[in-house]
Amino acid sequence: MGQQTRQEKIVSLVQEQGYISIDDLAAHFKVTPQTIRRDINALAKTNQIRRHHGGASYDSSTSNVSYAQRQVLSHDAKHAIAKRIAAEIPDNASLFINIGTTTETVAKALLQHSGLQIITNNLNVATILSSKEDFTVIVAGGKIRSRDGGIMGEATIDFISQFRVDYGIIGISGIDPNDGSLLDYDYQEVRVAQSIIKNSRTIFLAADHAKFGRNAVVRLGNITQVDRLFTDQAPPQAIQKLLIENNIDLEICP
Repeated sequence: MGQQTRQEKIVSLVQEQGYISIDDLAAHFKVTPQTIRRDINALAKTNQIRRHHGGASYDSSTSNVSYAQRQVLSHDAKHAIAKRIAAEIPDNASLFINIGTTTETVAKALLQHSGLQIITNNLNVATILSSKEDFTVIVAGGKIRSRDGGIMGEATIDFISQFRVDYGIIGISGIDPNDGSLLDYDYQEVRVAQSIIKNSRTIFLAADHAKFGRNAVVRLGNITQVDRLFTDQAPPQAIQKLLIENNIDLEICP
């Protein structure tokens, strides 16, 4: 199989599956991982796919990749971000934590704390944190999204609006690299996140570098609404300028 044909088939596979690892592609085409890496780099340069450590994904503005695939995307970056965020949260604080694999990683990093009170619309976060006897975990009511344990709807928004907490920890699907728009895929999920922002004294945004330039159809708000951005690489220049102009702290967690 020639290089061009293989690359065309790689694009088709990534589009079909949302995310696929280098090892799986190498096994499928019976070539070395190094060959697949070169193919992925070439395809990423022309924006046909998005390159990740260990694999490649396809960005759609209308649908997210599966929950299982998101769990492995930017794995090391998420853990570095989670560790830094946890270090900034004092014991005996109150928190909102929203839907997402990054915020679930933050929840795991918070298990060394004591006396936290957490309100969440994420069943996975609730399960992780409920193992701590000195934590108070409050789960928002609403409709459960079966694919990832997210809770949303009007009841969820009303419930969250009853609280005023110290920290809101939010994840996001994409960030426009030019104007800083925060983007996601589900309108109902976005409305819950907006309520979390509105009812938190301090907002921490957890977003690995792959979120910059990733398309999604629903606008949550703007990066200028957060207090601190936690990411693993320096964001695009336009984003850095926005952060400086709006006195938003940038925490790079390599």
